[in-house]
Amino acid sequence: MEIKINKSTLSLVEGDITKQDTDAIVNAANKTLRGGGGVDGAIHRAGGPKILEECIKIGGCETGEAVITTGGNLKAKYVIHTVGPVYRDGLHNEPKLLENAYRNSLKLASSKGIKSIAFPSISTGAYGYPLEDAAEIALKTAINYLWEHPDIELVRFVLFGQKTLEVYEKKLKPLV
Repeated sequence: MEIKINKSTLSLVEGDITKQDTDAIVNAANKTLRGGGGVDGAIHRAGGPKILEECIKIGGCETGEAVITTGGNLKAKYVIHTVGPVYRDGLHNEPKLLENAYRNSLKLASSKGIKSIAFPSISTGAYGYPLEDAAEIALKTAINYLWEHPDIELVRFVLFGQKTLEVYEKKLKPLV
């Protein structure tokens, strides 16, 4: 599924984020930036040791913030690492922290002249964020950002599994 926002495109695909040919991919990282499970581990494995070397130099990242490294062996030139919130009950600032993770990743991309970026569904795996709520926050944040920043030409959500793709498609339709 694909929509136009100003001169930009927002697209939803099912697939492997490590294989994307966008300028940057976003890593759903942990605070240490040292790799882990899920998307984080896959990006570190596919991208090779250069990513970890740069992450160690950076030293870490707080929840809702974003940092950038090389893409290493990936097709993407850069990896933007952001830390989404661990979901407790939705009453501990989780929605705002998740919105910040997406917005700060986009702001960092704009500041580096990045024209295309691919996101996973941040915090919906091991961090337990309810998928429907997270998808709505992700899409609204990206759409609002693109309305104000046409410098990014493509935001692609690369989603793991048909169920996740269907939830994002369902959440995107009323926003169009």
